[in-house]
Amino acid sequence: MKNELADKITGTILIVDDTPNNISILFDFLTKSGYKVLVANDGKSALEQASYALPDLILLDVMMPGISGFETCRLLKNNMATKHIPVIFMTALTETVNKVNGFNMGAVDYITKPFEIHEVQSRIGTHLALANLRQNLEQIVNDRTADLNVALTEVEQLKDQLQAENIYLKEEIKQSKNPDDIISQSKTFQKVLTKITQVAPTNSTVLITGESGTGKELLARAVHNLSNRKNRPLIKLNCAALPASLIESELFGHEKGSFTGATAQKNGRFELADGGTLFLDEIGEMPLELQAKLLRVLQEGEFERVGSTKTLKVNVRIIAATNRDLEKEITEHRFREDLYYRLNVFPVFSIPLRERREDIPLLVRHFCQKHGKDQGKIIDQIPQKVIDALSEYHWPGNIRELENVVERSIIMSPGKTLLLDDWSPRKLMVTAKGSLMTMEECERDHIIYILTKTNWKVSGKNGAAEILDMVPTTLDSRMRKLGIKRPSQFPF
Repeated sequence: MKNELADKITGTILIVDDTPNNISILFDFLTKSGYKVLVANDGKSALEQASYALPDLILLDVMMPGISGFETCRLLKNNMATKHIPVIFMTALTETVNKVNGFNMGAVDYITKPFEIHEVQSRIGTHLALANLRQNLEQIVNDRTADLNVALTEVEQLKDQLQAENIYLKEEIKQSKNPDDIISQSKTFQKVLTKITQVAPTNSTVLITGESGTGKELLARAVHNLSNRKNRPLIKLNCAALPASLIESELFGHEKGSFTGATAQKNGRFELADGGTLFLDEIGEMPLELQAKLLRVLQEGEFERVGSTKTLKVNVRIIAATNRDLEKEITEHRFREDLYYRLNVFPVFSIPLRERREDIPLLVRHFCQKHGKDQGKIIDQIPQKVIDALSEYHWPGNIRELENVVERSIIMSPGKTLLLDDWSPRKLMVTAKGSLMTMEECERDHIIYILTKTNWKVSGKNGAAEILDMVPTTLDSRMRKLGIKRPSQFPF
């Protein structure tokens, strides 16, 4: 029975056979069936005609002189122009291995000789129908792909347009977001933050100067967190918190037995910070004899552990901070000039709180949330008179002092409203001559005031150092520098 598809499908058929009788039978029948028929009697002729005429289907004999049917099929499938043409093998070979070999070469079907002419017609109709269906599907896919490409192009154009339209807004958002969640709305302090964002992506050494309590460590952390080293450690060392004899070991490490108490090898802060950032706080307190060794690391990136002759190399970014006037320290021979210039590659000045008073309301709210949560309290009401009182004060202890005042006030506030209790701002005092006091005089006065409140207790719980949020050794150093001496009635 004829395949119904054969009655509807037409096209060009290439018959390849070295037997004239087979060609004659197939030629006559397929021509009457409405197909255009081409013939070839060997593989070479078949390859030439297929490349030139591009028939819709090829009937290919396997056993032929010269190029076999298998090889002819392989060459057809390796040719970009003819690889899509369906090939049906015709052969008297019935071994399974031969059929498998034919399919491996790319044939779509296999007709065994002697063949039934209507079977040939049915097979041809079926595979031409499948080929047409495949072409139609490919055309649909190509059309859909083209439509999708057009749509994607339009989306990309719209995306570029939106990006162009919002670039100013994005830049504004970027500029308005403070690095490392620093609390500030001060235009003056924004300039400091701009410098931080500019230097952070580089490897330049940063020197942060400013009074105690202005947030120099927070700025250092912001530089690290905005840098390419953010996934590596930020290692800190307070040069005022350790005796001079231990700072070298802390910085460079030591070998076992290098000194009394060195019971094991220890890696120093430089090794720990390799690939990251080392923050040297209170760099002005570093002993002169260690400044030369620090200078060598900055210049050459290498050092030796205490008690070792092995040179170690590190890749460390340095951020240093100090509340001292290092240029003055240089003139008084307490700080090396060459080290200063190595550290002062990118200077950043941390502004005191009295120069950014507009940040006081923000900071008070922030500290209320921070310490209120720690104390199990909710402080959601801050009277304007409280803000006014805090804003009038000159804050010699800067943000640290403000935080301490807020924390104490939370403890003393019975409800949800922040009360200052017995705290009252001390007005900016004047000298006996009626002129305003210098910052150093204000600092001296404030330290004496806190020492008086603590009965001259410097360290320990509720000591002056804790209230001022200073390291006790730093406070001792400041007292000596400012000429503050303990009264005789407080010998200890």
